[in-house]
Amino acid sequence: MTIRLLIADDQDLVRGALAALLSLEPDIEVVAETGTGSNVVDLVREQRVDVALLDIEMPGCNGIEAVAALRESGLPCRSLIVTTFGRPGYLRRAIAGGASGFIVKDTPADELARAIRAVHEGRRVIDPNLASESIGMGESPLSERETEVLRVAATGASVREIAAEVHLSEGTVRNHLSAIIGKCGARNRADAARLADERGWL
Repeated sequence: MTIRLLIADDQDLVRGALAALLSLEPDIEVVAETGTGSNVVDLVREQRVDVALLDIEMPGCNGIEAVAALRESGLPCRSLIVTTFGRPGYLRRAIAGGASGFIVKDTPADELARAIRAVHEGRRVIDPNLASESIGMGESPLSERETEVLRVAATGASVREIAAEVHLSEGTVRNHLSAIIGKCGARNRADAARLADERGWL
């Protein structure tokens, strides 16, 4: 059986290289390519895709959001995250969203092909180093509201701008920022945003 594959990556060179390498496999056919997660569901439906290979950092809709959209669509397509950003928090979010696998881009081509086949067969494939880090790090300590506040704060917005964006009072935003800094073990909110991003919590 030929596995019908979609590749979603916003870097043309990377996407093209992946397509060229995987097209050499006798049982894998690249039937769709895209640079954004926004049209993944439509392409999966139109091209009858079996496995979607998704990067995380993409404009419009990131890979983790695309995974969730695919699950909600009910389409019989499995998803495999292949990313440069090997962060434990991303792994947890991707798997929680419905991804069947999570590996990093420096995975050799033959291993990537094996991962695609495994996911197609209904198995789960996770980078072992990331799995170990994820277990050691645990869940994000930030609440949903704190995460929302920190995402806006990470853009460099002032307390007033954050308050307007998330529909909270300035005092409440300050309280959230104080709690966030403490939970992240950070020096200030910029440091908290950096640490949370590195850990895949944002």
